[in-house]
Amino acid sequence: MSKKKSLIHLNTKPGYLFSGRQLAALIFPLIIDLFLTFFVGMLDSVMVASVNESAVSAVSLVDQVIQLFVMVFSAMAAGGAVVAGQYLGAGQKKNACRAASQLVWLMLFTGIFLAAAFLLFRHAILDHVFGHITKQVYGYSDKYMIIVAGSIPMLAVYQAGTAVFRTMGNSKVPMWISLMMNLINLSGNALLIYGKGMDTDGAAISTLAGRTAAAVIVTILLLDQNRQLHYTRGLGLHPDGSLIKRILYVGIPNGLENGMFQLGKIVLLSLVALYGTSAITANAITQNMAQIQLIPAFAVNMAVTTVIARCVGYGDIPQVRYYNRLLLKIMYVTAEISAFLIYFAMPLVLSLYHASPETSRLTMQMMNVHTFAAVTLWPLAFEVPQALRASGDVKFPMFTSMITMWFIRILGAWILAVPLGLGAVSPWIAMVLDFIARTFLYQYRWRSGKWTDKKVI
Repeated sequence: MSKKKSLIHLNTKPGYLFSGRQLAALIFPLIIDLFLTFFVGMLDSVMVASVNESAVSAVSLVDQVIQLFVMVFSAMAAGGAVVAGQYLGAGQKKNACRAASQLVWLMLFTGIFLAAAFLLFRHAILDHVFGHITKQVYGYSDKYMIIVAGSIPMLAVYQAGTAVFRTMGNSKVPMWISLMMNLINLSGNALLIYGKGMDTDGAAISTLAGRTAAAVIVTILLLDQNRQLHYTRGLGLHPDGSLIKRILYVGIPNGLENGMFQLGKIVLLSLVALYGTSAITANAITQNMAQIQLIPAFAVNMAVTTVIARCVGYGDIPQVRYYNRLLLKIMYVTAEISAFLIYFAMPLVLSLYHASPETSRLTMQMMNVHTFAAVTLWPLAFEVPQALRASGDVKFPMFTSMITMWFIRILGAWILAVPLGLGAVSPWIAMVLDFIARTFLYQYRWRSGKWTDKKVI
């Protein structure tokens, strides 16, 4: 039976790679997975907040740097997912499995390098990146950084494994692994922070334990040679220059884009820090809640890589356009529902954080801006470039995001904060301006059709 006929038999729509049921099976576990991840991040902050505001500020500041690494790993994992996904779409299973094996080693070595750099330069980060922080925040941050550095390579391996599972269209296994990882994290926090009276070091130990367990389990599962995608038996290291080059072709621009995006957010933290601990805490709370507002949209965006890469590998551009429109519509609906639900829950959230009146006031100002952006601009600003990357068009999104980040968001935030005197909410207003610019530029690129000749295999 030909590939076309087998696909027709498998799906309810003749010739279409993904049925509605298959899309739902891919997206819903991703939503649960992301909810667990962000919810535990929020609970981490709440648990550490039981120590004092300096402790929660310290964890927030360091986690912004860790998030930079997460974005780099996600970008590299996306590179592997695009290459493996296009091979699967083209019916080349052996090459897809080889790409997955190359990815995990590439991620592990990158994680080790970044962990070493994180430890070596942690004082420089605390002294020069975070701006004027109190001595107490500095001490809490230093303890947290030393321990959590050990989790960075484990996080890289975990990200590689979950990307491979999603490329197969299987997001249930990553969801269960995430559940286990987060249960370890929460249990450790409860034991070490509440039971043993530890502060940021307790939160760091729990994070290290959870990520290590997740990395080991996902690797063991992907050594099963019966899976559609799997690692090479024994994880033997045999560098394949051609495959590594293809992965990096997507991963490096995506990593630079994501890294610069997160670096810009870290730079903006130094601007927020000028307005005191209340502003830092408000920004931390808003960051957590903003992420939760967009959990369903993030899940759809992760599914975009799997769906679009498979369609591109299959060589069917009309399907690429069809699924891009469909996923964008789904993203808008889910973003609007979740954004408003979280917004109206903010009074309860602020009470859980034991936020001061000033912190509460600043948080609501920031949430007002983000909620507007989430329901109007975010899907177009982030789903379209994800589709471009999955098709192999990686340079345009990279340059676009870097330019808008530095020349609109960062410069704009400084202008709004200093000359115009709008204070700690300025970076959030500048974010809206950034999203507007991205939306127009990405729409222009997509409509031009220049991405159709960027296939990476």
